[in-house]
Amino acid sequence: VLRDDFRQPPGDVAVAAGEPAVLECVPPRGHPEPSVTWKKNGARLSDEDERLTMRGGKLMLANTRKSDAGVYVCVAANVAGERASEPAQLVIF
Repeated sequence: VLRDDFRQPPGDVAVAAGEPAVLECVPPRGHPEPSVTWKKNGARLSDEDERLTMRGGKLMLANTRKSDAGVYVCVAANVAGERASEPAQLVIF
């Protein structure tokens, strides 16, 4: 089972370059509990980047750069399927 509604979709965030940014997402209820991944501008984010931390539904970017700006989507997935949140904009100024 995977519901349609995100309990908390990510919201738009604006930070100064060099500052940390946090995007929060609470996925829909599901059985089994869905796992959360993130996409930036349509491409799945890899946790290989040491500046990125994905924990629970949070995406934390340390020491943001201009190149981090873009459209982020929270993706919840389990055996029942996959749901994508509404997009959130990250602005770096």
